[in-house]
Amino acid sequence: MGWGTLITRRLKVFSLALFVYFDYKAVQKRVQWVSAVKKNAIWAKTHERNARRVLNLMIELEGLWVKMGQYLSTRADVLPEPYIEVLKQLQDSLPPRPLEEVCGTIEKELGKPMRQLFATFDVDPLATASIAQVHRATLEDGREVVVKVQHDGIKEIILEDLKNAKSLIEWIAWAEPQYDFNPMIDEWCKEAPKELDFNHEAENTRTVSKNLSRKTEGGSGSVSSDVDVLIPEIIQSTEKILILEYMDGIRLHDNDSLEEYGVDKKRLVEEITRAYAHQIYIDGFFNGDPHPGNFLVSKEPPHKPILLDFGLTKRISQSMKQALAKMFLSCAEGDQVALLSAFAEMGLKLRVDMPQQSMEIASIFFRQSTTATEAKENIKALNEQRERNAKALQEKMKLNKKEVKHFNPVDAFPGDAIIFMRVLNLLRGLSASLNVRIVYLDIMRPFAESTLLGNMTRGPSTNGEWIYDSPVNSEVESKLRSLLLEMGSDKILGLQVCAYKDGKVIIDTAAGTLGKYDPRPVQPDSLFPVFSVTKGITAGMVHWLVDQGKLKYEETVADIWPKFGTNKKELIKVQKLISLMLCNETVFQDTNRLICHFAIKVYHLLNHTSGLHNALGDVVKTDPMSVCDWEEMLDQIAKSTPETEPGSSQIYHYLSFGWLCGGLIEV
Repeated sequence: MGWGTLITRRLKVFSLALFVYFDYKAVQKRVQWVSAVKKNAIWAKTHERNARRVLNLMIELEGLWVKMGQYLSTRADVLPEPYIEVLKQLQDSLPPRPLEEVCGTIEKELGKPMRQLFATFDVDPLATASIAQVHRATLEDGREVVVKVQHDGIKEIILEDLKNAKSLIEWIAWAEPQYDFNPMIDEWCKEAPKELDFNHEAENTRTVSKNLSRKTEGGSGSVSSDVDVLIPEIIQSTEKILILEYMDGIRLHDNDSLEEYGVDKKRLVEEITRAYAHQIYIDGFFNGDPHPGNFLVSKEPPHKPILLDFGLTKRISQSMKQALAKMFLSCAEGDQVALLSAFAEMGLKLRVDMPQQSMEIASIFFRQSTTATEAKENIKALNEQRERNAKALQEKMKLNKKEVKHFNPVDAFPGDAIIFMRVLNLLRGLSASLNVRIVYLDIMRPFAESTLLGNMTRGPSTNGEWIYDSPVNSEVESKLRSLLLEMGSDKILGLQVCAYKDGKVIIDTAAGTLGKYDPRPVQPDSLFPVFSVTKGITAGMVHWLVDQGKLKYEETVADIWPKFGTNKKELIKVQKLISLMLCNETVFQDTNRLICHFAIKVYHLLNHTSGLHNALGDVVKTDPMSVCDWEEMLDQIAKSTPETEPGSSQIYHYLSFGWLCGGLIEV
């Protein structure tokens, strides 16, 4: 292909991109002044108009753009319906290449004339895709096969299209920073060229077929026997030719045939999902392109899925496989600490510490699939969540609206995770296109658990590996470690023991793992949330400060902690308010609270009589993760008002005690 043609392709791509972009911008301005009914109608026409423009160019250019269109056509969960309906046409065959070109490629690659290679060869292809087309044939020995033939000159086109796509994504990220897909296109640019070597695809197919046919043992027992799918046998391959066993099946978009044969579409998608869970979590080797065109359904009951096209197949390391399993299971358990640990293990680096928002975003990928109709309703909810996260980020980073739009909270995104998430999105799109609802967490969980639990040491071991390897401090600790080995058989996950005698450490040991889905060993310095156990520690520190003469029990907290309650200027306000107390009951109550704050003594904090027993309750209820921000919690506790007069009632300070004593100790 000449340079002139390549330049023409690039000009067409960017011309259409600009045309569509400005069309949407113009409509955004226009709909501000119309009713809701008219607005919806205008947007529907706009989506359909631009979807057809995109479709026409994709069909004209073929190559990578067809593959991208196929991917988009499966995203009924995020794209407007007109795009799904229009781009769905790309799941059908494209215009076929001339038979002369096809035969020429076959003879050149296999080194023999067609008549010596095949007893029969169908002139009309079964399908024509972006990279190749497939013909049905019969070998000389009578075996029925399909012959996949790469389009002539497609390699140059695909490589040029990748450059154009990269430039387009960079431009979109510049124009609309909230839509930055650079990590995804970077990974695609790395993986897509591998699809151009059919020897690579043949080996991938053999590997996946072998992996899915074996029984897998995990840490919690057998996950499954053979996954119930079919994969064609590889007969022969070269760089541009792939000959496979012929399997007669129904295409997923052929809904009439699926109904005619009585295919259980829900079971079909569940079995496909199981196959991918096995590939990802058990094998660490999975097909990264599960769009509907890469599946057939066998016509014979029980109508097994037939998996095709393993050109884009990803191999991940054992550590990445475990990190992906931990991410999945932490979402299932709502374990934010384990999720952030999984992010770190897979190499996903965040510029800001926002565990709650990280959990919400990660959970999106594993949420229950929906039908196409329900998916449209979910788009609104997802957009609202995106706005909430942007607002939280804005407050966290002290950014204005323009700055938060350009701020990317992710510092580094691993390519392996991108392909993994692409697979999840395609599987969800597959569910939406077939109008079935499945729960991914239920289907994939056993495979993820098998991977993670199968790599964890549990219970006692004869060589003491369950106990953290650290120096023994005393004879007492030596005896304790023997007891810890026995405790391990009682399914205790992990523990720490530390003891002092006369100021000297006599026990400092740990055993087990950090969590159900966290195989890291518990160490003496591992951190755990111990909740009210810290009350004894903080109270002890306050008493110690009194012993050292740095505090007095009778001292007023506000005198020690300037931010506590109000500052000296507030005393003037109190005096002014007192003069109004007799005239206004509300003023009296407000004044009484302010006076109470200045009446809180150190001993009130220690004996739970400060009246601040419910302080911080509303704050934590609104944002549970606010407890991770020490300074914010101190500010909130300092501004809290007592519910009862200090010293009048002893009520357990279940939540506020630590920050009250901690703030006092810090100042």
